[in-house]
Amino acid sequence: MPRLPLLSPRRAWRDLALPLALLLGASPAAAQSVLRDAETEALFRDMTTPLVAASGLDTRNVDIVLVNDSEVNAFVAGGQAVYVNSGLINEASSANEVQGVVAHELGHVVGGHAIDTRGADAAGKISILSLLLGAAAAAAGGGEAAMGVMMAGQQAALGKFLAYTRGEEEAADAAGASFLSKAGISGRGSVEFFHKLLVMENRYGFTRNDDAQFYSTHPMTNDRIAFLQDVYEKDPAWNHKTDPALEARFQRVKAKLYGYLAEPADTLKAYPETMTSVPARYARAYAWHKDGFLDKAMAEADALLRDAPEDPYFLELKGQILLEAGKPALAIAPLRHACALTRNQPLIATTFGHALVSADEAAGTREHMAEAQQVLKSALARDRENPFAWYVLGIVYDRQGDQPRASLASAEQQVLSGDMPAALRSANAALAALPHGSPDWLRAGDIAMQARTAIAHDKKRK
Repeated sequence: MPRLPLLSPRRAWRDLALPLALLLGASPAAAQSVLRDAETEALFRDMTTPLVAASGLDTRNVDIVLVNDSEVNAFVAGGQAVYVNSGLINEASSANEVQGVVAHELGHVVGGHAIDTRGADAAGKISILSLLLGAAAAAAGGGEAAMGVMMAGQQAALGKFLAYTRGEEEAADAAGASFLSKAGISGRGSVEFFHKLLVMENRYGFTRNDDAQFYSTHPMTNDRIAFLQDVYEKDPAWNHKTDPALEARFQRVKAKLYGYLAEPADTLKAYPETMTSVPARYARAYAWHKDGFLDKAMAEADALLRDAPEDPYFLELKGQILLEAGKPALAIAPLRHACALTRNQPLIATTFGHALVSADEAAGTREHMAEAQQVLKSALARDRENPFAWYVLGIVYDRQGDQPRASLASAEQQVLSGDMPAALRSANAALAALPHGSPDWLRAGDIAMQARTAIAHDKKRK
């Protein structure tokens, strides 16, 4: 999923923007990475907006966030965001299966089931996806894992057992079923995904006898399949089909994500050159690019564009491949077109701005700096929590001789990346040079105060 084009960090997490280039925004508190991709985020929004509306939550305030973690898992973190692991997308066979998972997680959000995690890590993750609890526990070590620390992803040890009570699990199941019903979305995917989890549990030989107390609070998957299948089969939406266009979008995003994260050799086995579908070409474009075969990666991108020349995500893919292959001047045209088609979608615009700056750097000119500044400021006006956009904008200001605003942009990038000492230094430099009382001066003061507070808090913890 591009960077999945350029994934950009936000919400104190590391963000990776998929069209191809992992963009790491380091955060000391972040135990995992967030994958950000314009196409994927648009898909998640369209897949889940009916469910969020059915739950009674404000669709403007709920995010579905993709986490770079191979575990088949998803979780909520105390706010109105549902985190879905890349491993879950890889395991899911359809958009409907993912909708079933999200519906369940929204049940936890609406039910206020997020538990207090005082003493847990600063990232603030507070739960694991109960739908996958049996499989996650088995993968983490069988009965011992059931009694000990559960992991919200491979790297995210929380320091204490995080769990929902049996009542909360059953409530989330019931709430998720009601959200699917109200949205007119079939529960088949939910049941099908539970069956996959049951197979995983059986594969690891994980049974109720491993720990009676653990399972007294976490219903086993087969119990929940029986309950949910009975509920869903009686629902009028049971036989509703997923929109074919939505399903096609899911399959291509799934392949894109696989190509972006998997080893190139694995991608080429899963999507051999004999396959000429859109998902296969998408996946192979990433594989060839990661392996350094520019001609082959461009051939896949051009094949996609021959069939859909106005697809902004194919244009973005081509632009990113060229940019990351050291040909930024050639990347400008497809990225400019992609921006126009998406009305300057912030992630795509950030990549475009990066290409403009890189082209000038390569040529030793400042031909594109003014346009880059405009493009990046427009992107940040719609998505301020993008560290990489701030980083590139800082370069633009520096090249234009505007050191105060270069310092301010650096402070914005550093605070989002969790580097509070650096953010404080940059903010103070901006404060010393910006016009007193101006909006930028006030913003620099806010960042300085935020950084000082975070530094003092860290010292107290030590």
